[in-house]
Amino acid sequence: MLVLCVNFILLPSVFYYFCILSISFEPNNKRVRPLAKVSSLVNLISPSKNGAVRRFGQTIQSISLRGDSKSPGMSLRASSKTAGPTPTKRRNSTLWSETLDVHQKSTFSTKEIKRQEAIYELYRGEQDLIEDLQLARKAYHDPMLKLSIMTEEELAHIFGDLDAYIPLHEDLLMKLTQGTGPDGTVAQIGQIVTDWLPGLNAYKDYCSNQLAAKALLDKKKQDKRVQDFLQRCLESPFSRKLDLWSFLDIPRSRLVKYPLLLREILRHTPSDHPDVANLEKAISIIQDILSSINVRKGESECQYYIDKLEYLDDKQRDPLIDNCKTLLCHGELRNKSGLRLHVFLFSELLVLTRPVTRNERSCFQVYRQPIPVRDLALEDLQDGEIRMGGSFRGAFTNGEKAKNVFRVSSSDPTHGHSHTLHVNDVYHKQQWLNCLRTAITQLQGAPPTAQGQALRTKRRSSTLSAPVYDQGTNENCPPMSGPKLRPQTLSKTRLDQKLHGSLQRKETGV
Repeated sequence: MLVLCVNFILLPSVFYYFCILSISFEPNNKRVRPLAKVSSLVNLISPSKNGAVRRFGQTIQSISLRGDSKSPGMSLRASSKTAGPTPTKRRNSTLWSETLDVHQKSTFSTKEIKRQEAIYELYRGEQDLIEDLQLARKAYHDPMLKLSIMTEEELAHIFGDLDAYIPLHEDLLMKLTQGTGPDGTVAQIGQIVTDWLPGLNAYKDYCSNQLAAKALLDKKKQDKRVQDFLQRCLESPFSRKLDLWSFLDIPRSRLVKYPLLLREILRHTPSDHPDVANLEKAISIIQDILSSINVRKGESECQYYIDKLEYLDDKQRDPLIDNCKTLLCHGELRNKSGLRLHVFLFSELLVLTRPVTRNERSCFQVYRQPIPVRDLALEDLQDGEIRMGGSFRGAFTNGEKAKNVFRVSSSDPTHGHSHTLHVNDVYHKQQWLNCLRTAITQLQGAPPTAQGQALRTKRRSSTLSAPVYDQGTNENCPPMSGPKLRPQTLSKTRLDQKLHGSLQRKETGV
């Protein structure tokens, strides 16, 4: 009995001691690699014997976006700790006033500080634009060409001549740097921008080609190789979570900012300052340039869609289509039978179409006979006045009557067709009504006061908003598919408030 108790007491101790010895003498010959998230686009690409892939990795790795002389791979090997993911690249958000010490800042008035902040915003914007143009070339265009993901002709069509615009913005950057005094201020900027702005006419071809470029890019995204490449770029730090088209659209979005920035500089410039006259001249110059680009862009987009029209019968092809130079609005609506139609309002014709695909080419099959705007009649229908038939009735609960509906027809008795069209919401319905009324008034020559009788409009909403020219996300949105370069459509007060607010907060990412 005593022996049994002693064994019972000693066994746990012996077992514990044996475990300690086993752990102590176990050979530690295993290497544990830290698990790190992807820190660069290079690490996303699987090892390959293909030389083009290796060169592509070297190209991406050589782009120094953080000013870091060490590669991500060296950083991982140098540290035994688990490395975190490389953070998304952020833009420098330092304000001009933050570059001054307390003594320097006290020597400037509040108005002068705001003036210099606006000038500095123009300067930093040029730096960012140049960096983005270079990035679009080095991180997207060149690798896709080397890897044969796209042909040289396709890339030229999508990217345009981005390299040609880099020297243009570098020139403004150099002139602003030369005009900066020892105290960090730019005394006179009006003459600099007045002399430089005419060079922006070079963007006419680029902006007018954007619609076709976007269509080709969307088509190429159906290729798995292109899709995979763009996705890897999007997940990499250098992209700042922006897709390729965001980079390609940056020049256009930059153009519309110049009037905002110049107005903000002018607003904080004393009335007796020699810059006032030159800044007012510069604002007039940039508005003329944007207007000219808009005309060219509109004509290009109009012709783009005209070329995509497909006619079932030669009688459908109205000779007026050749006179159309402007596409006023377009979007997807439904008719009374529930059929989805893509409606185009050209300057001379209203054309209803059905989107179709022919030989892997998307086009718009003309539905019924186009209605000349000179014969167009518009009828604003009250909510609940009619019922929508066909398969579309299921969209309305318990067969409720339709809302947001209007009717178009021809005053020519030989035409014989009328179309009841449904829009998703009241806002876009009013946008369509505005566009149609404006087109009819301009072409039929009816004065605005007699517009109701000329349009044969039965009822009119008491609240109509002004036409909007920025692309909306709703399928019923009548504006053009590409944003118009029209900052002057907003009031000066709203522009100033918008820019003033943006200057008060720092950028965080884009």
